[in-house]
This record gives sequence, structure tokens and C-alpha cells, in this order.
Amino acid sequence: IKLYYILQKKNLQLQDSFMSLLTRRLFTIARTYHNSISRFNTSSVAGEIWKLGRLNHIAIAVPCLDKAIELYKEVLGAYVSEVVPLPEHGVSTVFINLGNTKLELLHPLGEKSPIEAFLKKKPEGGMHHICIEVNDIKKAISGLNGKIRTLTKEPKIGAHNKPVIFLHPKDCGGVLIELEQE
Repeated sequence: IKLYYILQKKNLQLQDSFMSLLTRRLFTIARTYHNSISRFNTSSVAGEIWKLGRLNHIAIAVPCLDKAIELYKEVLGAYVSEVVPLPEHGVSTVFINLGNTKLELLHPLGEKSPIEAFLKKKPEGGMHHICIEVNDIKKAISGLNGKIRTLTKEPKIGAHNKPVIFLHPKDCGGVLIELEQE
């Protein structure tokens, strides 16, 4: 279609049959592209259909929550949420709103914190996990059986008060992935 308008501006005459063929071909390409993107974001296993959604957040483990908050709030001027303790997960969290996604700062809470173990390996902190939304977490979990291990058998309620489950990093290219119900 864009080609048609460019040629039209240059006062070139296109025959109707050529324009019709070009239009049909462009729409076929657009439909094929749309369908391939839809298939890429959908998983179907044993009749269960679920879709990956948007990137919800990137989680960063930090050794000092106050210093990290100061960096994002005072130095970079970002909106920073209040500290939210999540004892059932062994972390304190803070969210930084970036407009199209968020950063989640994670700090150990309690003796059995997974973040404490992470910080022992990487004392300076670093990226801990990414969180991707799914439209149906139960179907997503059942669709992963046998292909990707989860760290727990059932979802837990996460920082956004929605069900979440973590996928084993050894099955995900070395990345810890959190799936969160939309």
C-alpha cells in the first residue's frame, strides 16, 4: 500500500490488475506475519491453550535496600513504591515504575531467604529474575509438565497479590522466570 502511494505521488499510472495483485499480496504478507506472531505467543499442550503476556518486571537483588532506593528515587528521579515485606517469600520488595514495565528490588527477609543465598554468590547484587504475565497460570503450569520444571508444585501469591510460579533456570537458558497471572 505504501508503494502504491509513493508511485501515485510520482504520477505513475498503475494498471488496475497490477494494483489488485499487489494489494492482495501485501494483505497476505500482513496476515501471515500476524498469524506467526500469534502462534509464537500461544502454547497448546493437550488441549490447554494459554498465552504469554507482557514483561511485568525485572527483579534485581540488592545488598542494601536503602542505597538502591536512593539511587532510583533521588539520583534517577524514578517513582519508587513503599517497601513491602513478603515473609512467605523471604524478601522485602520495592517496585520502580518505568512506564512500560517495572523493576523490582529484592532484599533478604528472614533466615531462609533465597535472596540471601543469591547475595552470598554475588555480594554486589544483580539481576535475579524476569516476570512474564500469562493469561491462565493453571493452564500454563499444566502445559509445562515434563518440559520445564517449576520451583514449587503450586503457585503462590506474589507481590502483586496474584498467583505466581517460578520456572527452573536450568530449563530456561540460565534465567529464572516468574510467571504471573494477568
